[in-house]
Amino acid sequence: MAIEVGTPAPDFELKDNHGRTVKLSDFRDGKNVVLLFYPFAFTGVCTGELCALRDELPRFENDDTQLLAVSNDSIHTLRVFAEQEGLEYPLLSDFWPHGEVSRAYGVFDEDKGCAVRGTFVIDKQGVVRWSVVNGLPDARDLNDYIKALDSL
Repeated sequence: MAIEVGTPAPDFELKDNHGRTVKLSDFRDGKNVVLLFYPFAFTGVCTGELCALRDELPRFENDDTQLLAVSNDSIHTLRVFAEQEGLEYPLLSDFWPHGEVSRAYGVFDEDKGCAVRGTFVIDKQGVVRWSVVNGLPDARDLNDYIKALDSL
C-alpha cells in the first residue's frame, strides 16, 4: 500500500542516469518535489508519460519544483533512454538493492519485479501532499500534478 498523504516522505539516495547521487533530503526547505515512479524505460506507456513531462518541463523543474523519475532500470539503461528521448530531468535508478525505494513508497509490484505508476507531490518540508497510484497499463494525467503543485 502506498504511503499516505500527510506523512513524511521516506528519504532516499539513488544514482541518476549520469551516475550522480541524488538525495530527496537535498531538496528540503528549497523545492517541492514531484516524485514519479514508472515500471521500465523503453516501454510504450512509460515513454509517453516521460515525454509528456519533457514537453511541459518548465512546469515541473523551476525555482520551486524538482521532478525526479524513478524506475528499477540500471543507470546505464536510463542514460541511453534519456539520450534517445531527450529527457533532461533526473532519471533515478532503484536497481540495487532492487526496488528498495519503490518498496518504501509502497509502489513495488513483487510479482512483476518493478514499480507501478506512483506519483507523489512532496512539499518543501518533506511531507507528501498529493499522490496517485495507477496499475502498470494505466497512464497518469500530468494535469493532475500541475493542480497539486498549484495548491501548495
